Amino acid sequence: MKKLMRNIEDTLTAVSFAEEDEAAAAHQVMTDSRGVLLALKEGRIDVKILKYALNTAKRISARLDILYVRAARNSGTGIESLLHQFETELAAQGIHYRLITRSGCLKQQIIDYTNSEKEILFAVVESPNSLDDDCNKGDSKLSALWQNLKCPLVVVTDEAEV
Repeated sequence: MKKLMRNIEDTLTAVSFAEEDEAAAAHQVMTDSRGVLLALKEGRIDVKILKYALNTAKRISARLDILYVRAARNSGTGIESLLHQFETELAAQGIHYRLITRSGCLKQQIIDYTNSEKEILFAVVESPNSLDDDCNKGDSKLSALWQNLKCPLVVVTDEAEV
C-alpha cells in the first residue's frame, strides 16, 4: 500500500510539472522513482553488460544504479577506467545514475541493496560465476536470501551453450 501511495504521489507531482511546461522536471520525477541495478565485480567488467544496462535504462526511462563490488581483501579506492568511460557515456545519453561501491561478496551486496532500495525493477549481472567470488560457500542463510531475491535477475553473457 505504501508503494502504491508513493507511485501516486510521484505521478501527481510529474503531472503538476508537465502542466507548467516543465517536461524535464516531470521526466526527472518519474525516472528517479524506479531503477535498474547493474552489479559489477572488480576486474570482471565487460562492455556487453555495460551496453545492455545503458540501453535498458534508456528504453524504460529508469535510473541506473551501479553497484561496484571490490574483493574483500582489496582496500583500494581506484575504479576501473572502463567504468569511468561508462559514466561519461551515461551522462552524454542523459541517463541518471548512481555509483555505489562496496566490498566483499557480490551476491550478498545485491541482496542487501535490493532489500533497501524497493524501486529496483531488476538486477543485471555479467556472469553467474562471478556471484560467488568472496562468498562463504557454506552459508545457508545467504542461499535462502538469494532464493527470495526481491527482484528478477538478468544474466548477460556471451557464453553460448550448444
